[in-house]
Amino acid sequence: MKKVTGIGGIFFKCKEPDKMKDWYKTHLGFDTDQYGTNFEWRQEADETQKGFTQWSPFPETTTYFQPSEKDFMINYRVENLEELVEQLKKEGVTITDTIETFEYGKFVHIIDMEGNKVELWEPNDLEYDKIVEGRTK
Repeated sequence: MKKVTGIGGIFFKCKEPDKMKDWYKTHLGFDTDQYGTNFEWRQEADETQKGFTQWSPFPETTTYFQPSEKDFMINYRVENLEELVEQLKKEGVTITDTIETFEYGKFVHIIDMEGNKVELWEPNDLEYDKIVEGRTK
């Protein structure tokens, strides 16, 4: 039942996020915007369907990764988030918040065994694609 389908995003703290985005744009060709960049790919089960992985530098002062003190957070794409959360609760995993729903998917945060905050995302790639397309226009 528990199924991570891929990495939904890589988030990390840095001293100067805008300069970091510019560096990656200049040297590695990232098409950055205010959030970072998106890597678009095709889903294995249906190649006509897009999937996305977000890359985002955050200010080193961000509180978004709390209660973790780490400088990074990984977002995993999952299926059946509600069922997964119920199973994780039974297993004693720390859930830091309640499931939030947006047009582009559902999110919740957990803490792994070493104190890393992990974001779980049940994506709605059709709606997320509209957001990504809107940023690039």
